[in-house]
Amino acid sequence: MDRARGPLDPGAGISAGVRAGERRPSRAALAPDAEFWILAGLFLLVFFASAAASPLYRVYEAEFRFSAATLTAIFAIYVLFLMLSLLFAGSLSDYLGRLPVIVAALVFSIVACGVFLASHGVGALYVARSLQGVATGLISGPIGAALIELQPTGSDRAPLVTSVFSTLGLAFGALVTSALVEYAPDPTHLIWWLLLALFGAGILAVLAMTEPGARRPGALASLRPRIAVPRAGRGTFIAAVPAMAGGWALCGIYLSLGPSLAAQETGSANLMWGGLVIFLLFGTAATAAVGLRGVGSEAMMLAGCVSLLVGMALTFGAIAAKTPPAFLLGSAVAGSGFGLAFLGSFRSVTALATAGQRAGLVAAVYVVGYLAFSVSALIAGAAVTRYGLHSTALVYSASLAGLAAVALAISVFRWASSRAAGRGSRQS
Repeated sequence: MDRARGPLDPGAGISAGVRAGERRPSRAALAPDAEFWILAGLFLLVFFASAAASPLYRVYEAEFRFSAATLTAIFAIYVLFLMLSLLFAGSLSDYLGRLPVIVAALVFSIVACGVFLASHGVGALYVARSLQGVATGLISGPIGAALIELQPTGSDRAPLVTSVFSTLGLAFGALVTSALVEYAPDPTHLIWWLLLALFGAGILAVLAMTEPGARRPGALASLRPRIAVPRAGRGTFIAAVPAMAGGWALCGIYLSLGPSLAAQETGSANLMWGGLVIFLLFGTAATAAVGLRGVGSEAMMLAGCVSLLVGMALTFGAIAAKTPPAFLLGSAVAGSGFGLAFLGSFRSVTALATAGQRAGLVAAVYVVGYLAFSVSALIAGAAVTRYGLHSTALVYSASLAGLAAVALAISVFRWASSRAAGRGSRQS
């Protein structure tokens, strides 16, 4: 039974007795194709909401008077609860059905919006972000599986849609919220009212759907997490760690400190710059993944490592020279590197696991990613408090470029070794 499914993982398995194209009878009148796109839209919306807080961090920081270290801790607690809910409840919908778990995740999202609306201090921000983390982790598995079960027979659009929509949600969440905060009234409330209404409408839409999965006993037993890397895939997994960690660490820095860094580099108080750099990072990640989806895993990972290295080198130079256009370009190039490096490494690693091993391996992949995601942000926040944002950004850019260089060297070595092994097998 596949276990933990992450935001960029479409769901590695489907409930016993239910396969893509099979439908349980229900009173619902919605067509499967309509249900597919509604669920895909809700998936995007959850990630949109999770990124909506990023442009508001500077507003909350001024209003509640907290430090950069506190800011990144607020960000990190989201990742912690996301990872916990993913690990413990990743396969819960295999037993309770997809729709009840999806509704529960949307309820958590609504409550999070309510806490943001009522917030008057840092404590409320911790609570709201924790709830968002639970919602994101809880919804990833059932929607990923439901999209596979709802896609037309013979289609493989669900994996691509799941991967791209999560990334686009992060991109547009930051950009749209920045625009609302900058140009619309009531900047700390409007976005949460809008999202609360959309999540409420989403619950009504889900309640009108046919259950695409199956229900069976064993829900409590399914809450036991499994993290394991099969022996046959350990070498590939270890080799992929620098690429995965580098890309996710980059995302953590941008989602937590990106708006502050954009303000420093541009010298502008306009919050749209903060949303733009996050949009560039995740927008180019999604675009690159779609554009090169047909490329082999090794070539994709190699291209991703090159782009990540070049992007971080450009970013370092831009920060050192205080050149805003180069900073935006570096963000875009690094974003494409993240999208390709992670997708390529994910494919390479999971290809070596059997169906019974895949769940624990997927969990291990996301543990690496989310640890890099959160720990990097926490360290950066502490460093900013002591050394300042400019110096911290330079050190982090150089560090991530170094990590990308290591990942690139490993990728080149493994690519050359596999080609040599292929030539040797043909000659023999």
